[in-house]
Amino acid sequence: QVQLVESGGGLVQAGGSLTLSCAASGHTFRSLTVGWFRQAPGKERQFVAAKGWIGTTIYYADAVKGRFTLSRDNAKSTVYLRMDSLKAEDAAVYYCAAARVQLNDYNRYSIEFWGRGTQVSVSS
Repeated sequence: QVQLVESGGGLVQAGGSLTLSCAASGHTFRSLTVGWFRQAPGKERQFVAAKGWIGTTIYYADAVKGRFTLSRDNAKSTVYLRMDSLKAEDAAVYYCAAARVQLNDYNRYSIEFWGRGTQVSVSS
């Protein structure tokens, strides 16, 4: 009963910035931990960032700490990912993902709802 739709992907230069959006439909957004995964060709899908419904804690993968910022607007049922200082290795399909678990239990195995994905390409 939850649908996730990503937007904002595109081509950016190395060192540039891009912001992704994930809009959720359905009526269970309040109970969801929502975040982002990414997958590059030939690589496993990897965790990027996530935030639960309550609290201020946000988990970030080590590879993006200090460069990416996740924010969650519960009134709009939307989560954002601002990406700064982009590197070539950040190029991937980015997926919005949600689970009915608390933040500390959010991982690839607990995800219940996946977005279709949005492509982020980085040029040198």
